[in-house]
Amino acid sequence: MSDRDGRLAQLRELLPGAEVDGLVVSAPGNIFYLSGFRGSSGALLVTDQQCMLFSDFRYRLQAKEQAPDFEFVEVPRRLLAAVGEAAAAAGVSRLGYNPSHLSCELRDQLSEGAGSVPLAPAGALVEEMRATKSEEEVGLISAAAALADRALAHMAKMLRAGATEREVALEGEFYMRREGAEAASFDVIVASGPRSALPHAETTDRELATGDSVVIDIGARFSGYCSDITRTFAVGSAPPEMGEVYKVVYQAQRAAAAGVQAGVICGDVDGIARKIIEDAGYSDSFGHGLGHGVGIDVHEAPRLGKGEKKELAPGNVVTVEPGIYLEGTGGVRLEDLLVVFQNGSETITGSPMPSELPVV
Repeated sequence: MSDRDGRLAQLRELLPGAEVDGLVVSAPGNIFYLSGFRGSSGALLVTDQQCMLFSDFRYRLQAKEQAPDFEFVEVPRRLLAAVGEAAAAAGVSRLGYNPSHLSCELRDQLSEGAGSVPLAPAGALVEEMRATKSEEEVGLISAAAALADRALAHMAKMLRAGATEREVALEGEFYMRREGAEAASFDVIVASGPRSALPHAETTDRELATGDSVVIDIGARFSGYCSDITRTFAVGSAPPEMGEVYKVVYQAQRAAAAGVQAGVICGDVDGIARKIIEDAGYSDSFGHGLGHGVGIDVHEAPRLGKGEKKELAPGNVVTVEPGIYLEGTGGVRLEDLLVVFQNGSETITGSPMPSELPVV
């Protein structure tokens, strides 16, 4: 049985617990996970007996190549109405969907097609399945991580006074694409000087200057799977304050990463890093969660954040990325990608993480 055959069987076992006997799958990542289809327009209908892929003429041949086990239904317009009609024709008595992925308009369209078949929010069934990666998936994420590792090393050589954030970011993306990446997992972040205090800074034409801290956040997409890594550097010399901040973030990252293993509550892992940062006097400067799952999407389940109650499970792939951000001065973030095992974890990202702010 292939991974995808097993996924369909697992999903069908989950349907009764959600009190549905048919499920509409509309998120692109979920469609790819279950079927292999990667077109920009599509939806799946999964029942006990059927698995159908709905899309338009553009993807007729692509669907046959990528999702040969799914019955292809060509729909010229109003895709969700056609899914609803097919569910009614298949005798579905209660049709599930994920409300996070359907606008009100599309839900109305689905309901119109389904007629008398009631719709039921079924939650994040596929997302919960995706949170546990197979060995094959971990291998693909590892390959994506290796591409980003090499790109990061290449970018670090470009960090000099006068270079612009945009030049460095573009070179990193070009490097990954030349080496075999399908794309970057997300817009590459290169944030320098005071702008490194913006956790998700937009890369600009700002020129790097001696003494700047530079945060680089980069990921590659390979065979449909993502990676994510962040490192912080100093250009020419390390400002004393940022050097001290770096040491705190490094300690927090290492301690939290050591706490990643199956059975540990996600919020507790966040708490390991957060306590170190708070004890150092930076409680107001770490405002985001510690990490997130990575796979088909660069942000997916599980989430490592304050108050999160879920337990880590074998096969989860998560980031551990604490940061401290000082407005007007600069910021530091350090991020690795880890795969969870029963008695620990393994770091997938391979770039060095020095214990002191590296000067380039």
